[in-house]
Amino acid sequence: MTRHRRTPARTQRPALVLERSRTVYRGRIITVNRDTVRNGDGRRLQMDVVRHRGSVVLLPQPDPATIILIRQYRYVIGRWMWEVPAGTLEPGEAPARAARRECLEETGFRPKTVEKLGVYYPTPGFCDEKLTFYACRDLVRPRRPVANDPDEEIEAKVVTLREAWRMVERGDIVDLKTAAGLAMLDGHLRTGTRRRRG
Repeated sequence: MTRHRRTPARTQRPALVLERSRTVYRGRIITVNRDTVRNGDGRRLQMDVVRHRGSVVLLPQPDPATIILIRQYRYVIGRWMWEVPAGTLEPGEAPARAARRECLEETGFRPKTVEKLGVYYPTPGFCDEKLTFYACRDLVRPRRPVANDPDEEIEAKVVTLREAWRMVERGDIVDLKTAAGLAMLDGHLRTGTRRRRG
């Protein structure tokens, strides 16, 4: 039998070393830096890097078989989209706190329970944004309604997880974080694995 030798992961030193960084744009949510880096051969390269505070992705469940989706217009791609709720962290805000805040703002429900399911980088080739996924359960209506952000016009609806997957298959859901969240939640429910709470 042929044995394959495992190649150790190259974690001893970074492949690219930063020499200098210049901010070329600073916005409300992102900052864009133009970094000069040096590789292992000594060559200098320029990297355009988007810095982001990070976001939370919410999987609000009125019960184990359903999820709340929202429909909103995404100006950048010029279309309405069905997706799971999500939002950017405020400066210094803990992800679990942001999950509770965004769930209330976008669905109208306050979750008594938020459970952290995972943390992922959606576009690590040029952006350092981290997406922290939370299952939001034990949902309750607040006494007073919460206003949406002024740039958001949101429609929320409850669907079964099975119907949400059918929406993915039909192309009604084209948002990657939503498909990833559904897969994460589906695997979590099937295995019965308990993860730590946010």
